[in-house]
Amino acid sequence: MNQKEIVDYWVSEADESLGVARHLFEKEDYSYALFFGHLAVEKILKAMLAQQSEEQVPRSHNLFRLAQEAGIETTDWLKHTLIRITTFNLESRYPDYKKIFRRKCTKQFTEQELERVEEIFKWLKSKL
Repeated sequence: MNQKEIVDYWVSEADESLGVARHLFEKEDYSYALFFGHLAVEKILKAMLAQQSEEQVPRSHNLFRLAQEAGIETTDWLKHTLIRITTFNLESRYPDYKKIFRRKCTKQFTEQELERVEEIFKWLKSKL
């Protein structure tokens, strides 16, 4: 694969993950909707990294670190938001036995967080 094909691959994967997040929200599977929201942002960041270098993208799920590696100037708001979205990956993947995060993921909470995910996703995608 050439560099453009790799970037296109990551963009396609990111778009698909965002679609899955929306689908899961519609099906009221809120914690996993946020998990896939995280994946969408992660993959669009990896598209940006692939665009900048022919080296393999990092196998990291830390959105703030990926943004730094992509050379994105991060405000305090963006930094905290990326860190918050990263927690969706961890909390959904490794829930505690009391399922605190899953109980926190109400329709209203998830809708607000997905709006934030989509806002950052669109902004990052516009920079490609």
